[in-house]
Amino acid sequence: MSDTSQAETVLTTQDGVPLKVSIARALRRQKIRALLLVAPLFLFILLSFVAPIADMLFRSVENDLVPSTLPKTVVALQVWDQHSGTLPPEEVFAALAADFKVATKEKTHTRVGSRLNYEKPGISSLFRKTGRRVGKFEDGNYTEQFLKADKKWGDVEVWQVIKRFSSPFTAGYFLAATDAERTEDGIQFKPDDERIYLFLFGRTMILSITITASCILLGYPIAFLLSSLPLRSSNMLMILVLLPFWTSLLVRTSAWKVLLQQQGVINDTLVWLGIVGDDSRLALINNQTGTIIAMTHILLPFMILPLFSVMKTISPTYMRAAKSMGASDWYSFWRVYFPQTIPGIGAGSILVFILSIGYYITPELVGGTSGIFISNRIAYHISYSLNWGLAAALGVILLAMVMVLYWMYDRIVGIDNVKLG
Repeated sequence: MSDTSQAETVLTTQDGVPLKVSIARALRRQKIRALLLVAPLFLFILLSFVAPIADMLFRSVENDLVPSTLPKTVVALQVWDQHSGTLPPEEVFAALAADFKVATKEKTHTRVGSRLNYEKPGISSLFRKTGRRVGKFEDGNYTEQFLKADKKWGDVEVWQVIKRFSSPFTAGYFLAATDAERTEDGIQFKPDDERIYLFLFGRTMILSITITASCILLGYPIAFLLSSLPLRSSNMLMILVLLPFWTSLLVRTSAWKVLLQQQGVINDTLVWLGIVGDDSRLALINNQTGTIIAMTHILLPFMILPLFSVMKTISPTYMRAAKSMGASDWYSFWRVYFPQTIPGIGAGSILVFILSIGYYITPELVGGTSGIFISNRIAYHISYSLNWGLAAALGVILLAMVMVLYWMYDRIVGIDNVKLG
């Protein structure tokens, strides 16, 4: 009797399917439909953002070239004490000869030499020279034959480098990216005259913060003016703000080279006005000043647009109410208007700072030797030196620094307070 009453209370659809099952199917179809709609965007983000970052992380520690090209040598070197100050035994030289003969046929020995040359200059030429002679080696007495082919094989440090980088993974790229190296005494910083990357990281941060501050100082009054004008006038002026987006970045940077050089428009104008003498023209290019000026101009719209969108939502009645209660213009602005624009300042600052920290075209053209960023060295290692491992390590450190600064900004200001209007 109870089973019959329970069956009668089960709600079903017209086709006899239980209502609960039908609702579950409908929800499942909605989820699949939503997943199919976002799948292209998800795949795009995965291929264009996640995959390159993952590849960069892997390249910064990957060191498979040495063990895959010299497998017998890597195994033989495991029994050699690199701190003994003596050359490896005959078995190691015999294993190296066998690996060399295979590598020369496959023409991969030069790649290993180029990789190890990053750690000790001269190894690249050593591998090329030995590769041309290893085919004439006779069986036995390989130590003497290697030393006869090139005396550098008698340098213990060469063998130490080979053993040190015989692991499939290495921290050598990160050590080089932080101006450090692994020696017999452990990890140590390089001499002062050989350090470059930590200095460039610091310069990149300082210049990026300076550019961001310059954009705030210049962009805030412009955005305030645009938000205060009538709609027709503000739209006309907004075209001037957006005009740089319609011009090539390379053209804008080249224009600043014409303006800032010592025989350029700005210096000629200052000389004509008598502000500076003809023999004391200002050095505005190929230095940090040129980088700050050019990049502030290029990134200024990214500060104006968020500020303008936030200021446009602030009702002018707030200022009038403050003034009606006896507040001065400055006090009303500082205590009533300015706090409401902080979300726009935060959004603009994040955009400008992140864009400026990764710029390399503009600093390369107008920065000279004192105005380049760490991104210029990354581009150099990718395009010219082909040291992709070091470039990846520098990129990982730069990404980590940005994430730390982002976390600090979130803790101090709060990312929820960032608004675009």
